Amino acid sequence: MVEEKENWVKKLEKRWGVSGQQVFIILLVFACTGFTVMFLKSPIVALFTENGEKSLLFSVIYYILILPIYNVLLLIYGFVFGQFKFFWEFEKRFFKRIFRIK
Repeated sequence: MVEEKENWVKKLEKRWGVSGQQVFIILLVFACTGFTVMFLKSPIVALFTENGEKSLLFSVIYYILILPIYNVLLLIYGFVFGQFKFFWEFEKRFFKRIFRIK
């Protein structure tokens, strides 16, 4: 079991070109960003819907708009945890893939 844990951490170290400690911090940033987006959903739903009931249209719009919010939060948490450079490069690769920029 210990070998498996070391194995996936080593794979991430190699893939991202960072140390084991940085892998932990990067995963923490992803977790914080995900929890923040999750906690933002309820107030947003309550603000724009009646009695908290969401329509299909609202869900579609929410998921389209949450992408840029998630990316901004990722950069903010990356800055707070001292990994801004990693996440800035991550975002640039992400948007190049989305928009097929070479």
